[in-house]
Amino acid sequence: MTQTMRVIEISAPGGPEVLREAIRPCPVPGPGEVLLRVQAIGLNRPDVQQRRGLYPPPPGASDLPGLDAAGVVAAVGPNVDPGMIGQQRCALTNGGAYAEFCAVPVLQTMPLPEGFTAAQAAALPEALFTAWNNVVWLGRLQPGETLLVQGGTSGVGMAAIQIARQLFDARVIATASTAEKRRVCLDLGAEAAVDYTAGDWPEQVRAATGGRGCDVILDAQAGPTVARHLELLDYDGRLILIASHQSPQSEVDTRSLVRRRLTLAGSTLRPRDAAYKGRLAEVQVAKVWPLLAQGKMHMPICATFSFDAMQDAHRMLDANRQIGKVVVMGPEGS
Repeated sequence: MTQTMRVIEISAPGGPEVLREAIRPCPVPGPGEVLLRVQAIGLNRPDVQQRRGLYPPPPGASDLPGLDAAGVVAAVGPNVDPGMIGQQRCALTNGGAYAEFCAVPVLQTMPLPEGFTAAQAAALPEALFTAWNNVVWLGRLQPGETLLVQGGTSGVGMAAIQIARQLFDARVIATASTAEKRRVCLDLGAEAAVDYTAGDWPEQVRAATGGRGCDVILDAQAGPTVARHLELLDYDGRLILIASHQSPQSEVDTRSLVRRRLTLAGSTLRPRDAAYKGRLAEVQVAKVWPLLAQGKMHMPICATFSFDAMQDAHRMLDANRQIGKVVVMGPEGS
């Protein structure tokens, strides 16, 4: 085992230019952890927010960004089966995937879906964990209900559309800003796709439900959209917030919320403990992995970059040009 490793660190809050390569000590896996030799990294919006200084890592987590990784187990910590060494796994990390090696709780790792490459597998964990946690566990989506996914071509959005359609036979309405992105939403299983930049998008969504409204809404914008979403919910509807990109402040009609028995909830997954994330890993392997292996679900990859082109990968995210996931190969593949 090498004592040092290549990493991409954040030199200061800012744009993609603040990402720089450095050499750091190789992490040592602790109790219940494995050390992954990183072959591929899936990029996510929280990486961008951390780079901008808006999403600090939780206590005890690496200050390096990166929540999605796929690679080979290079070492194991105490209380982990040594037989795992040499296995190829993908993982939702607590941070630190922008590196040659990454320590991650073994409960948060999964075997690669059958037939998947490391790059394909690295695009899966964060999007699928977040979608399942919020749409299924928190949103309590039921078969036949209607789900509205704001931002249908984000990683979480694409995962939510497919989980709702493939596993719950739910109706899905998705929003996206371009005709090309809306076509992708429809291809993934959405029944309708609406342009959220249009002034009448709430009316379009309501029309797509036949005037009844939605049962579950998944949103990362918050701010002024919260009030509109609450109006779009049917009785007993659930609005689930996973971020607040527009504004942390929202005005809510509490009388309407009470009268119509609405649920307003939010979540963040990164600070959750390994046991909770481990349960999410188990359900993905049991429920989603077979559909991925059969080609009934997939996570489109928009672009793949080399490790030394991390700034370019972040520029793509900043421009919001991607349709699907952006993947960066590990240092050995650069």
